[in-house]
Amino acid sequence: MQFNAQKARVLPANAFQAQLNAMNELHVPSVAAVTLGCKLNYSETSAILDRLSAEGFRIAALEKGADMIIVHTCSVTGQAEQKCRQKIRQVIRKNPESVVVVIGCYAQLQPQLLAGIDGVHAVLGSNDKFNTSCYRALLEKKPARTFVMVSDADAANDIHAGYSIPEHRGNSRTRAFLKIQDGCDYGCAYCTIPMARGRSRSLQPAELLARAHALAASGYREIVLTGVNIGDYRSGTTEFVGLLQILEEVAVDRIRISSVEPDMLDDRLLEVVARSARIAPHFHVPLQSGSDSILKAMRRRYTTGTYRERIMRIVETIRDCALGIDVIAGYPGESPADFRDMYDFIERLPAAYLHVFACSVRPGTVLACQTASGERKVIESREIQRRSRLLIELGERKKAAFTSRFIGRECSILAEESSMDNRGRICCSGYTPNYLHVTATAEPPGRVDAGSLRGMVLPVMIEGMDDDLNLQGRLLF
Repeated sequence: MQFNAQKARVLPANAFQAQLNAMNELHVPSVAAVTLGCKLNYSETSAILDRLSAEGFRIAALEKGADMIIVHTCSVTGQAEQKCRQKIRQVIRKNPESVVVVIGCYAQLQPQLLAGIDGVHAVLGSNDKFNTSCYRALLEKKPARTFVMVSDADAANDIHAGYSIPEHRGNSRTRAFLKIQDGCDYGCAYCTIPMARGRSRSLQPAELLARAHALAASGYREIVLTGVNIGDYRSGTTEFVGLLQILEEVAVDRIRISSVEPDMLDDRLLEVVARSARIAPHFHVPLQSGSDSILKAMRRRYTTGTYRERIMRIVETIRDCALGIDVIAGYPGESPADFRDMYDFIERLPAAYLHVFACSVRPGTVLACQTASGERKVIESREIQRRSRLLIELGERKKAAFTSRFIGRECSILAEESSMDNRGRICCSGYTPNYLHVTATAEPPGRVDAGSLRGMVLPVMIEGMDDDLNLQGRLLF
């Protein structure tokens, strides 16, 4: 056979490599994920994807579909569970050929219910979701029946890492999540977290420090510490305050603390935050009720008096500190007088915002047993909605009062979005250290690439507040 060199097509080296890469990509399994619920879930989803990527999976965007789709669920309320079921069915409907794996707290607590959804291929519990060999096996051979692997959360001794993917694939490298702790030993009457995540346990400081350095090196400018009860962090002789001091050496602009229980807010913690140039002046402190009788029924570890003392100590110690509060409306047995006590108590607190939850009685909890036996009477849905609405309105007034204090002041924002508007001005948006959202504009000083400002800490003069209680200002170049 003769070879006709004139008819042969020789590909340029770069085109040949591109074609080779495309052929190889056909054999690389893809995985996408959707996460519902808390920051802790988001950190764990990212860590699972990072491990799967290291094991040969290609991370894909959910909207583009994938060979496997992981749905990370939440079970904090009945409404949260409903949203999870809706999302699972939506994913299945849009991706009929994908292997769908449901993980997380809802999967831990109600595995058979989720396994009964047509199109779900596997359900993995809170600890089992970190077993990456399961994902590979499920993809290699789709199970004829839904595969369920849910181990006892109470038996969990290990703690698995949770962190934002260092090779960040988003639009900007600004905020990363870092899991430091998991589980809870508090045993509140209404809460399923001990059943879903087991007892409190913590990651080692050296591992967390190395992970934080990696996040900083990949371009993140803020690290949010996450967990179930992060104030209960304890690894060897290192407690939460000690960990904060260790992490202060990481080259980021901000370290943000997520939710901290009131009984964990001691003076040493407040003083460390007050002195720090990196730890954000922002605490989210769950209250749940402002009635002492309801707090006792909830099995919370404080009274309204001790809660108020800690909150006032925060604002005295830390300048411009933002205080967020969780509160539950309509707890079974909450009388009109209990609700008035709660409303009046919150009204007197220096809160920056409220997160209001309508009470949802969770199966398997002490509260579920109490309502089933008649020990505590469930409040009518309409009344719960009324109380929730009143608290939400109070929260809006609190937020407006706190936010408006900063009009006329110079603040710094960590720019998460930056672009040119239709008038040729630079427009940036981001958050202040105390978590106020700001949109700021400026005439560009010469030839400035607006996109290059993303991820930078920028000075802003606050000039006003819009109808959604977001601050507006002017960039100071």
